[in-house]
Amino acid sequence: MIRALHTAATGMEAQQFNIDVIANNLANVNTTGFKTVRADFEDLIYQTLRPAGANVAGGAQVPSGLQVGLGARPVATYGLFTPGALQVTGNPLDMAIEGDGFFKVLMPDGSVAYTRDGSFKLDSQGRLVTSMGYPLEPEIIIPPDVQEILVGRDGTLSVRRGGQSGLEEIGQITLVRFVNPAGLSRIGLNLYRTTPASGEPIEGTPGTNGLGELSGGSLEASNVQIVEEMVRLIMAQRAYEVNSRAIQTADEMLSVAKDLKR
Repeated sequence: MIRALHTAATGMEAQQFNIDVIANNLANVNTTGFKTVRADFEDLIYQTLRPAGANVAGGAQVPSGLQVGLGARPVATYGLFTPGALQVTGNPLDMAIEGDGFFKVLMPDGSVAYTRDGSFKLDSQGRLVTSMGYPLEPEIIIPPDVQEILVGRDGTLSVRRGGQSGLEEIGQITLVRFVNPAGLSRIGLNLYRTTPASGEPIEGTPGTNGLGELSGGSLEASNVQIVEEMVRLIMAQRAYEVNSRAIQTADEMLSVAKDLKR
């Protein structure tokens, strides 16, 4: 019964972590380019009271062992990079990736981060930057006399200046992809960093080398499915309650044993 107390406690801790992950998903249901996170669990070590195949009286061999588990624990948070719905905004600086890939942005410390959030703005120098002011890489500067901005499916950025009838190409947007995007480290602000598990970034033109195409004037919505998250939330809540009930039951059994009289 003492074993049951500790085992059920690990179950409660695991479900608390599960609810934390689900709550973060629900909190980001309207975050542009957000990707759902799933908590994965594993069972803990087992105490083997009798191994499978052990010999018993008469030379017989038991077909299965006698083991008791010691609970569960979270082992990973796995990002699900399924595409989110496209939302047409009409803003020429908004870009959505249709397919695999990330935008590359330059951080203040000179390092590079990656994002699916294509809600770009212009800074005081005319550069395309994220909402936090981090410039897109490679750098693209929009001239001040621009009247129209067009983003091609292949990432070419063209503008029409005042007094001109034709379009002028001023830059090329590139994307990067990873062998294992779930291995990227989330650092907040809709940004990711590479890790040894993600592999090195593979850069290229949108629509080539397995990269998705760009959709100008659109944004990618979060891929969080509210109904699925609510179902998972209910399951986690019930599992938490059941584990708490197991602790209560073990405590009651200990109380009965304590009150036994000779």
